[in-house]
Amino acid sequence: MNTPSSSPPLLHIRDDRGVHTLTLNRANTFNALSEDMLSALQAALDFIALDASARAVVIAAEGRAFCAGHNLKEMHAHPDLGYYQKLFAQCTRVMLGIQNLSVPVIAKVQGLATAAGCQLVAQCDLAVAASQASFGVNGIDVGLFCATPSVPLVRNMPAKQAMEMLLTGEFITADEARVRGLVNRVVPAELLDAEVEKLLQSLLAKPREAIAVGKALFYKQRETGIAAAYQLAGQSMACNMIHPVAQEGVQAFIDKRKPQWPV
Repeated sequence: MNTPSSSPPLLHIRDDRGVHTLTLNRANTFNALSEDMLSALQAALDFIALDASARAVVIAAEGRAFCAGHNLKEMHAHPDLGYYQKLFAQCTRVMLGIQNLSVPVIAKVQGLATAAGCQLVAQCDLAVAASQASFGVNGIDVGLFCATPSVPLVRNMPAKQAMEMLLTGEFITADEARVRGLVNRVVPAELLDAEVEKLLQSLLAKPREAIAVGKALFYKQRETGIAAAYQLAGQSMACNMIHPVAQEGVQAFIDKRKPQWPV
């Protein structure tokens, strides 16, 4: 069993395709988002942001749980407003770091994702879950409304469905999470690796530049009114269209051939 003294809280591997895999490595604490875990995630995201050849990120986890949220024992040991403000600000930086990366971030959910762990899934661009995974924002059970997890949760699913989870603390299955929009795909546990790889291959087949432009625009326009969103989207598409990757893609379509993406 992993302990803080025997292994790092986060394992970071980059393959030769530019895919970074970040594995939460605290199975004994259900991969809680402790201060150490958040610091490790932030360092990894900062590193990836500087990797010009990065293509995708997978966030995975060791053990039965994906992530059980914040470490309540650690939080309870510091009953101080300043401490809590600093902790939640640290978590917010991690969540925004995921959104601000120019490459897609996939949550690979093999088990329980609760409270800030559910927030982590919701914050990722895409999510693939094993059929036995479950999801909840159950801080309300200990008198703590999951306010920060509510931010990405309500941006993933209809408001009343999100509010029901937040107010009742009840868990939903992986299949329910897919229906509600929290995850993209659900497969048996033994097929989880293969399904994530299938999704990665689809992403890697697309030009990096177009994905980067698209991801940035997607989140920016979502937070604006519709008129401003269309203005942003139109400008984004115009800039995208003059980029060599789009020029090659359109020419390949006209020529009825596969595109040869510029390196």
